[in-house]
Amino acid sequence: MYKPVRTAHCIAPGMNTPTTPPAERLSFTLSGAAAGFRACVPVALGVAVYGVLYGLLARQKGLTWVEAQSMSLLVFAGASQLIALDLWSPNLPVFSLIATTFIVNLRHVLMGAALSPQLLCLSAPRAFGSLFFMTDESWAVTLARLTEDRRRGALTDGAYLIGAGLAVYVFWNGSTALGHVLVRGLDDPARYGLDFAFTAVFTALLVGLRPRKADALPLAAAVVAALATARLCPGKWYILAGALAGGLTAALIPAGTAQASRPQAANTKPTKAEPANAGANAAKGTREAKP
Repeated sequence: MYKPVRTAHCIAPGMNTPTTPPAERLSFTLSGAAAGFRACVPVALGVAVYGVLYGLLARQKGLTWVEAQSMSLLVFAGASQLIALDLWSPNLPVFSLIATTFIVNLRHVLMGAALSPQLLCLSAPRAFGSLFFMTDESWAVTLARLTEDRRRGALTDGAYLIGAGLAVYVFWNGSTALGHVLVRGLDDPARYGLDFAFTAVFTALLVGLRPRKADALPLAAAVVAALATARLCPGKWYILAGALAGGLTAALIPAGTAQASRPQAANTKPTKAEPANAGANAAKGTREAKP
């Protein structure tokens, strides 16, 4: 059973900065990775749905199984891979493809920043290895775990993120192969609701993050900015615009407002501990007082 790490040598988001070297701060264990893997499996099952969709579309675009599978193994970015297929043509627009996928993936800068207090506790190989496997889904699951452990004054095992990412990696690549090799006759994926898989998974992730009252304004700002940018600008700039608007709004909210919306830890009243030998001493004193 997974138990959050409790140590004075590392930090979690919101905790004080430590003085020990980063590489010595946080344990990175197989049990922590296994815990992240198990926690992300339910979400990874949803990812598998649009993994099948990607494999199917890749075959329809003329990619061989090796080409489609290599993209899933090496790129490992569902949104970018589907966008690449959308732009795929005999005269491949390489610059447009690179620019579009770069814009779409700029959100990972903000996602990595949100986990930086945890990642700074790891050595460089472990941190960058974890970031390679980080997806929207594994990031959300890990952030929820970090938030829960922080409320309890505990630290999450450093391998939790890479374990969650590996769950998505396994299901994404398996479903890519399934979609390309086995699924036939689905000329219109929307007919079977496969096109809604993205929306369904991200809605579930939002619920899992348990937004607070103080998150309402940043969420509203992100939605307004994304919708306005999508209407005014071509391409995928609305993703970056929504992320920046939400993040800046959250940063400008007074700290007291955010703190007030957080669940307060249960108040514990210190009990007055009486000496265990108080009764014995009193009896002894009574006996000594007798003539």
